[in-house]
Amino acid sequence: MYTIKDILELEVAPALGCTEPAAVALCAAWASKIAGSADFNTLDIILDPNVYKNGLAVAIPGTKGENGLELAALLGILCGDPDLKLEVLDPVDDIMMKTAKEILSQKKINVRVDYDKKGIFIKIIMTGNGYTSESIIEKIHDNITFLKLNNKEITDEYFPEKKGESNNRLHVMEIWLRERNLAEIIALLDTMDNDDYDFIKQGLDYNLKLAEYGIAAGTGLGVGKTLNRLTIEGLLLKDMVLEAKILTSAASDARMSGVKMPAMSSGGSGNHGLTAILPIYAISRHIDSITEKDLLRSIALSHLITAYVKAYTGRLSAVCGCSVAAGSGAAAGITYLMGGTITHISGAIKNLICDLAGIICDGAKNSCSFKLATAAGSAVQASLLSLHGLVVNESDGIIASSPEDTMKNIGRISTDGMIETDRTVLQIMIGKKFQL
Repeated sequence: MYTIKDILELEVAPALGCTEPAAVALCAAWASKIAGSADFNTLDIILDPNVYKNGLAVAIPGTKGENGLELAALLGILCGDPDLKLEVLDPVDDIMMKTAKEILSQKKINVRVDYDKKGIFIKIIMTGNGYTSESIIEKIHDNITFLKLNNKEITDEYFPEKKGESNNRLHVMEIWLRERNLAEIIALLDTMDNDDYDFIKQGLDYNLKLAEYGIAAGTGLGVGKTLNRLTIEGLLLKDMVLEAKILTSAASDARMSGVKMPAMSSGGSGNHGLTAILPIYAISRHIDSITEKDLLRSIALSHLITAYVKAYTGRLSAVCGCSVAAGSGAAAGITYLMGGTITHISGAIKNLICDLAGIICDGAKNSCSFKLATAAGSAVQASLLSLHGLVVNESDGIIASSPEDTMKNIGRISTDGMIETDRTVLQIMIGKKFQL
């Protein structure tokens, strides 16, 4: 039996910048730590296709908009603190960037995609004068499963828990989640204690700060700031839907541009966390009777539903998880916040998936804020329609009679049905990289 605390521990965590380059930096930081050196002759980075896709074009925190997996790994080696996990790049500054650019010009780093790897896989091989160090992250962005120095595997010194334990715990928890129904998931909210409420509040505070920064500075693509300006000019009305879109996209604008501020992630993704949290907060601003406890419980439910969908789709996939996973979470949380019954929550999830099931993931980048705006607005719409009795028929497309089977169907599409789509997207992105 799991409590909400168990699920939050595995699914929700602070992350600085996009989680894929952060994970690459973390893996490289571990290789450097066990080697006891930041000097190397060669650095090989082997990645699964989806980590490569998501880390290819997104800005790295503290670099003033620079991107690249080579740079992420190098910064992890030069100044990354592995004890900070997905905030590993917090120490990056201008001095480190100058050093990194000098080393990058020496062409000592090689990135390779291992197309046979499924799920998160990052391997770093670092060679220097008299040493070779290796590190591997698997399944979860901060889950180090292998360390080796000079052909000797390191087993205990750097592992507070057994190697791969986080991965095993996640796997078991996902099996348990898939065996639950919606009523049982909602009932987990009754296991929340004060620490859980404080943790959910911390995540809300993190993501709100990103949204406020994005609205003020217009970083990245500037979707949130532009939408907000359109309301000031009277061209758009700031209703529930638009406020959700503004906050969520503005936070993504800030995060995707490399602003050095952490996001509270959900399901292994900072953008998932923005989508799972901020639309619910936006709705709370329009309803005076809502208490802080109501809001935090609703956000907690959003995290649970996001985790439930991710248990079917996997950590990374061809489908935009911000849309179908965190979007479903947000729709459920909004409906719960507005006093909806389990029938209404069920309908909101089905409405959301019907609306957004076809959105592909084409990597992390500035324009993710467009997709987050869409997901946030659709989550509000899906909830309001369900609360007023409008729910997609089970005869329509991939929608099933239950929300559980509907979420299972989106998982099948993500993991089985869109494999070739994912490969094609990656081929297009790689082709663009070499043309630019």
